[in-house]
Amino acid sequence: MTMTVDRTAPRDLAKEVPARLSLTPKTTLAGQLDGAWWPHSRDLEAELPPLAAALEEPWGRITRVTVNPTRWPVIPHKVPVNGRTLHVGWFTEQDPDKLILLSYTVGRWDLLVIPPETPPAAAARLMAAAAIPGSVLTAGVLMANETAIGRGIRDARRREATWESEGGACMSPFGEPMDRSALPPSANRWR
Repeated sequence: MTMTVDRTAPRDLAKEVPARLSLTPKTTLAGQLDGAWWPHSRDLEAELPPLAAALEEPWGRITRVTVNPTRWPVIPHKVPVNGRTLHVGWFTEQDPDKLILLSYTVGRWDLLVIPPETPPAAAARLMAAAAIPGSVLTAGVLMANETAIGRGIRDARRREATWESEGGACMSPFGEPMDRSALPPSANRWR
């Protein structure tokens, strides 16, 4: 399988648009995640500089990043960020939906990585859930929950579209449309 990565579009976009982040407020409650990041593409070389720049003020200088290679087509070893180098590593044991950020002096932070193609409503739900202080939900659990929520929303929309396309037809207990004449008459004899 061959993969072509258009290296110009994401990098140009990343320079113009700030990182999309949701961070856990500073509290004494430690949770599984420190927030969420919703990159614009799967190009780490383009996406990491705006992320590191956005986190420098609240968290200090990020020096290392680790990812799971499952979600990233190319993983550079080093990424230039504002005249310095950000070292990038990968571990197959790491949760594929998580990014680990390290600083020599400040510590470690774990962010949920929301796939770039995620619809805005789903991304907003994930960003809010990942930023809850003291949450015990892992990145994998949050993504699985969102998949279930998305499936439920799609099913509800499908049922509503079916209802509308059938003219609001009555449904039997078995899920099949039925003729209104099959309904028992109401007190006023309307069907």
